Amino acid sequence: MASLVQKAHPPLGGEFTDGLRAIFGDRLHFGEAVRAQHGGSESHFETMLPDAVVFPHKTEEVVALVKLCQQYQIPVVPFGAGTSVEGNITPIAGGVSVDLSEMNQILSVNPEDLDCTVQAGVRREELNEHLRDLGLFFPIDPGANATIGGMASTRASGTNAVRYGTMREAILSLRVVTPDGRDIRTSGRARKSAAGYDITRLMIGAEGTLGIITEITLRLHGIPEVISSAVCSFESIAGGVDTVVQSIQMGVPLARVEILDDMQMKAVNLWSKLDYPELTTLFFEFHGTEAYVAEQVEIVRDIAADNGGGDFHWSNLPEERTKLWRARHEAYYAALGLRPGSVGWPTDVCVPMGRLAECISATKEDLGTASIPATILGHVGDGNFHVIFVLDPDRPEDLTEAERLNARLVGRALEMGGTCTGEHGIGLGKQDWLVRELGDTVDLMRMVKRAIDPNNLFNPGKIFTL
Repeated sequence: MASLVQKAHPPLGGEFTDGLRAIFGDRLHFGEAVRAQHGGSESHFETMLPDAVVFPHKTEEVVALVKLCQQYQIPVVPFGAGTSVEGNITPIAGGVSVDLSEMNQILSVNPEDLDCTVQAGVRREELNEHLRDLGLFFPIDPGANATIGGMASTRASGTNAVRYGTMREAILSLRVVTPDGRDIRTSGRARKSAAGYDITRLMIGAEGTLGIITEITLRLHGIPEVISSAVCSFESIAGGVDTVVQSIQMGVPLARVEILDDMQMKAVNLWSKLDYPELTTLFFEFHGTEAYVAEQVEIVRDIAADNGGGDFHWSNLPEERTKLWRARHEAYYAALGLRPGSVGWPTDVCVPMGRLAECISATKEDLGTASIPATILGHVGDGNFHVIFVLDPDRPEDLTEAERLNARLVGRALEMGGTCTGEHGIGLGKQDWLVRELGDTVDLMRMVKRAIDPNNLFNPGKIFTL
């Protein structure tokens, strides 16, 4: 629905196409269906087609591609699972979409060091299936079954971030192809380093504008002895948020804690065939020994009761935990189910924990007067929450209303010392807000981009304009 103007670049000539075919053979695609798959989004952004799609299998092929694209000045846009929601992979300048999904090898696992190295196309669920028999797991869980490379590129986090951190904390090292065709490693496997600039962190969250990530070395964690989930409903959003804040202040090591407002719970019940009260609800998860988990549950139960919480239901049964978190992960599609035929605009902000209840409550008041359906959910353990606007694609006024509400949401978060995005990234959708949030710092980002990618061929037009 969001209208964009596709930028022009030199046409793909015969010699360039021949060069692509020499590298990729039948893994080069020009068909409109494949191109549309790589030019669209699960969100409201207009589909814009790349000129070609390639599926590399190794870093050396990405190097060859980048050198060829530099020679002919053709844009390059990395693509993982296509689950980003801010237009991060939309090829606004056309060019070649580099689908890394077939670079899906788990290259090494080092149980004694609690780390592993994977290719960029490995999906997080596949990685955890591979690690399970070793008693290890990778905790970053953004909801979608995203690729590890995509998660690195957008600095993803998710439901486990309150205890295990985000991709920024999870990554030890990257293998990256730079815009001039160099194949670099940003660090070793050591847990800390003071060796020069932190290029690893520079690439994390750069959305493919500074390099194409082909391999990632990740921190791993031992699977807890006991994992328990709990659900508790509240009459007010403030009561739910205060429960989380007070639990953290009490030192309870919550593994996950998610908030879903009454509208989102209504959607979840309909979509997942559940019967939870249609009230603001917290989903918890606790990790540890049996006695330790039981102690955590009791502390949080008491805090919830003091804040107006209802019955506190908890379980250690894997099948019940799986059902609960599947419902949470399908919340986006559940929200769209409130209005058949709709498209979604999921947005996010993050604020200091002390302002979270105020920010969510004010947002809820805005949504109460809105002309479109919208739901609230989020990873409240670190101050991050989402609003899903549910739009009729045939009603331009719906998009206008969502833009108004989103502006109030993001403006409020910035006034509270927060950020315009906790985990979605900037992409196309939040570039103006990035400038408002960081001011002249964005000019420094532009200087870095020009120095590393002077021809602006790597995912052009994302994060900021040059």
